[in-house]
Amino acid sequence: MALPLPPLPSTPGDETWKPAGEEVVKVLADEHRRIAELCSRLTDESVPEDERARVAEVVIATVTRHLSAEEQYLYPAVAGTLDDGRTLAEREIAEDREILLTLRSLSSIKPADPDFDRIAGTICGQLARHAETATGRLLPGLADAASEADLIRLGNRVQIAEEAAPTRPHPGTPATPPWNKVVDPAVAVVDKVLDAVTGRPTYPSDLKDS
Repeated sequence: MALPLPPLPSTPGDETWKPAGEEVVKVLADEHRRIAELCSRLTDESVPEDERARVAEVVIATVTRHLSAEEQYLYPAVAGTLDDGRTLAEREIAEDREILLTLRSLSSIKPADPDFDRIAGTICGQLARHAETATGRLLPGLADAASEADLIRLGNRVQIAEEAAPTRPHPGTPATPPWNKVVDPAVAVVDKVLDAVTGRPTYPSDLKDS
């Protein structure tokens, strides 16, 4: 079954051709692994407070980008491909909003705050469940239903969308196409200006020992 993506240009005489890039299954599995590693640092009370604060900023930015890209491309593909895809996509979008709300709470406190550990634990629990659902249900379903070429194209779109995605949680913005594909990049411009002005870390590579 073809994913709901724009058609590829024709390649006469080459039925084995496939686009460059990685399949969405690997792209998202790698991202979920990196997010889990960030969560381990976020919840580690032995990490100095100033570094833990930087880890929190990277978690917020990384997860916000990740969810934006999934809502733009992964969930529509799930909804259009899996038998129960629409129900699964709607449930994940609702749970994404809860994650964004928790990220917003995390963004408003510092590691010295007595609520920090509780909120950090909450967000990491939400993200573990998010990764488990993707790994156990969504991505295997897509891998079984779609061609290798479509899975690579979907992976490419997820990666491109992340680079144009917000870096701060905006739980009130649209979560489904076409509007999220318009609103998220526009909101991201403001986020990235603020990041540049404040020197905010937004990628794991911005952290020590990354």
